[in-house]
Amino acid sequence: MLGMIRKSIKFLDKRNITVLYKSLVRPHLEYAISSWSPYYIKDINELEKVQRRATRMVPELRGLSYADRLSKMDLTNLQMRRERSDLIQMYKIINKFEKVNLVNETYLINENRK
Repeated sequence: MLGMIRKSIKFLDKRNITVLYKSLVRPHLEYAISSWSPYYIKDINELEKVQRRATRMVPELRGLSYADRLSKMDLTNLQMRRERSDLIQMYKIINKFEKVNLVNETYLINENRK
């Protein structure tokens, strides 16, 4: 998808790439992350590599570190987005906004318990 964006758009600036990435590429990555939930660092890095490539497409940001490129493009890394999504989903399940049969088989652990 990134290759298609690079070949089809003549003027790639930060705004264009960010909009195209957020609307065309990131939804696919987030779907893959939520359904697959990668555990190994190498798998997480493979998904993150796509976002790294997207941030390197912006000419004025090429000399910056990955964290700086994310900041300038107003993006977060996919690991943080996955953790946020997991927390939101767990909140929905616990508060019965989502009907999941596993609720009866799960329990909360109180970390403060002695």
